[in-house]
Amino acid sequence: MGFVLVIVSMVVVWGCGGGEGKECTNVPTQSHTFRYQTWKQEVMSHSHHHHLNPTRNMSLNGEEEEQGKDDDWTMLYEKMKMRKAPEGLLKEVSLHDVRLHGGSIHGEAQNTNLKYLLMFDVDRLLWSFRKNAGLPTPGTPYGGWEDPSIEVRGHFVGHYLSASALMWASTHNEELKKKMSALVASLSICQQKIGTGYLSAFPSEFFDRFEAIQHVWAPYYTIHKIMAGLLDQHSIAENPQALKMLTWMVDYFYKRVRNVIRKYSIDWHYQSLNEETGGMNDVLYRLYSITGDPKHLVLAHLFDKPCFLGLLAVKANDIANFHANTHIPVVVGSQMRYEVTGDPLYKEIGTFFMDIVNSSHSYATGGTSVNEFWSDPKRMVETLKARNNEESCTTYNMLKVSRNLFRWTKEISYADYYERALTNGVLSIQRGTEPGVMLYYLPQTPGASKAMSRFGWGTKFDSFWCCYGTGIESFSKLGDSIYFEEEGETPSLYIIQYISSSFNWKSARIMLNQTVVPSSSMDSFLRVSLTFSPTKKTSNTSSTLNLRLPTWTHIHGAKVTLNSDSLPLPSPGNYVSITRKWSSSDKLTLQFHIPLRTETIKDDRSEYASIKAILYGPYLLAGHSTGDWDIKIGSNASITDWITPIPATYNTQLFSFYQHLSASASPFVLTSFNNSLTMKKSPKPGTSSAIHATFRIIDVQEKLPSRLSPTLRDVIGKSVMLELFDLPGTRVDSSSPSVFLVVQGLDGRNESISLESKSHRGCFVHSGMSSGMEVKLRCKANSDAAASSFKQDASFIARRGLSKYNPISFVAKGANRNFLLEPLLAFRDEHYTVYFNIQE
Repeated sequence: MGFVLVIVSMVVVWGCGGGEGKECTNVPTQSHTFRYQTWKQEVMSHSHHHHLNPTRNMSLNGEEEEQGKDDDWTMLYEKMKMRKAPEGLLKEVSLHDVRLHGGSIHGEAQNTNLKYLLMFDVDRLLWSFRKNAGLPTPGTPYGGWEDPSIEVRGHFVGHYLSASALMWASTHNEELKKKMSALVASLSICQQKIGTGYLSAFPSEFFDRFEAIQHVWAPYYTIHKIMAGLLDQHSIAENPQALKMLTWMVDYFYKRVRNVIRKYSIDWHYQSLNEETGGMNDVLYRLYSITGDPKHLVLAHLFDKPCFLGLLAVKANDIANFHANTHIPVVVGSQMRYEVTGDPLYKEIGTFFMDIVNSSHSYATGGTSVNEFWSDPKRMVETLKARNNEESCTTYNMLKVSRNLFRWTKEISYADYYERALTNGVLSIQRGTEPGVMLYYLPQTPGASKAMSRFGWGTKFDSFWCCYGTGIESFSKLGDSIYFEEEGETPSLYIIQYISSSFNWKSARIMLNQTVVPSSSMDSFLRVSLTFSPTKKTSNTSSTLNLRLPTWTHIHGAKVTLNSDSLPLPSPGNYVSITRKWSSSDKLTLQFHIPLRTETIKDDRSEYASIKAILYGPYLLAGHSTGDWDIKIGSNASITDWITPIPATYNTQLFSFYQHLSASASPFVLTSFNNSLTMKKSPKPGTSSAIHATFRIIDVQEKLPSRLSPTLRDVIGKSVMLELFDLPGTRVDSSSPSVFLVVQGLDGRNESISLESKSHRGCFVHSGMSSGMEVKLRCKANSDAAASSFKQDASFIARRGLSKYNPISFVAKGANRNFLLEPLLAFRDEHYTVYFNIQE
């Protein structure tokens, strides 16, 4: 039984690349982006032999198997070195017991995703599964990567199974429960019709190609999504049918892998794993923890990809040129191997992997990868040249890695990472409150735009990229890493994310309510209150709360108050721990300072030491910019010397100036671009064009009201300047001095105003009445006919600005211009810069 030794030791042998071990490659693995671009050509090349013959004679039902062979595989489990499962890990709380507050940013993101999940038609999701099973196919299939001609079709359905289970636990929405239950039941019918345990939207011949190491687009990647979805339907949605379906699927693939190794070699099997296989090891270890079936453990080991894990086992920072989202799930699976078997090697692997990604391969968002691959370590400046930074899937999976490490260690650095990546790498990929509009890539290029990344914003029913699948899962489980329990005689709870929510803490018999005051630039404190409602009238149980004091804060100004008593505080990066018998009269309040800070890009070359991101607590700030990124500061300048907050009252001073307002035609709006003013058709909010069509009214001499009326009627007769929204400090001059007198509209309408030059009386801002025509300062015409036209061209309807400042908004003083800084998650189609060249 030397085969046992191969499974256990090949991690190290292949990882070192010594002896007879093969090189660990990314061939044939290629990026999903590349696959999607070339699939038509590949499909055509196979069009004359669509029904592929199996590449080997496999017995999948066991009729021709040699007697006793099955026992050999069972013995593998018996001979493997099993240790005691690790103790002291923090316990995941059930999503069924966590509820996000509806008005919070996380609650809104969850609700937007719920609306999207409810839009799906079960028949359309099932179309390719039914087609593959030879069943009737009512309705029409979805498009994008779920199109019947795409080889990864069905992957999104697997994600939908997981996302709907997570969302149902988070909301208990009954309509969603009906959809996901119907989906599971119908998939079971497909599996029964095929009759072997196989369940997929594509034929099993894809696996013949996979096992022959021929070109095929990641069939195990898709199978993993289906398996993980069924496991989540069982574990989270409490559907027993799903577990039966999953174990039957695993039986099928257990036989396939066994037969490949028997007929060829384990080396052949591992060579095939250079294709993307998702988190097959992860789902199988999780399944084994439920079933205890040795076959599930053996098969999980066989998807561990030793050639990659071996690099991490010997602590080699050598992941450059590996496809990121092929390998992060393998690490997640190895973490489950540690939890199941207790083997400390796999704890070390997960820890080292997180360390090298964080130190050498991550952006300020917490995300990683460029064009889906890792680049050279600590050479991140080079990656800024591409628009396809940070594949969203990688952030989803890195959050799993950090979450597991936190549960093992309770180290706050992992909780801080989770907060950063969730805030900037997850919340940023959803387009506001538009259901089903998400990103594939989150670009970091100077002057980038989410809308101009390689795929831009997706569509509801014709995208279904890999990042759509992970996206719907991410927004369904926003409450899963706020609270963690520690088992013991005294109930103990770790609160590691400050997200407005409630938690039914059953072991302590308490309903805990956490309320977070939305952050703003004018109030540089994170403010949190916790209240308690015992679920039993009398409870003598003491319990402990452990509250994270983030590493990004500092002790100055920090305060934790229990009722009227201030509590002693540790240094940042530790916990505030409180043990008591909680009552309904208790109120715990937290106040942490939110500092501005800069963070140098992960690049160890001295010439790039000035390339930095700007953060406000956990929020990554991006500057409205088309590519300029230079900021010159004074020597030894404090960050507060060159970054200042924007008052919330400024939003009432923002206006857009319209002409041609009518019910039948699109209005024109005054727009600033490239140092000139023009009239353009009114743009959609959330775009760069809307930014250029927004101006702030600034007081000159007369004191303006702090909050201006929506029509500017209260400033008629007063002197003002117009400041460009995205260029704080830059004033409109219109080829003349920039001070204007606001007067009653020359056209005589009650709602209109005109802008007269203060230094050239009788001269007004004048549009020319044509889209695209430059707006200039013009003086009154003499003839009556010309005067009528002139008055109309010099009259505007002022309304609230198309754009407005985010509650977290700052001005950064640049070398040649000032930057408006706002959280990256607030951007939609606007151009922005994440990294700045900050020099003294």
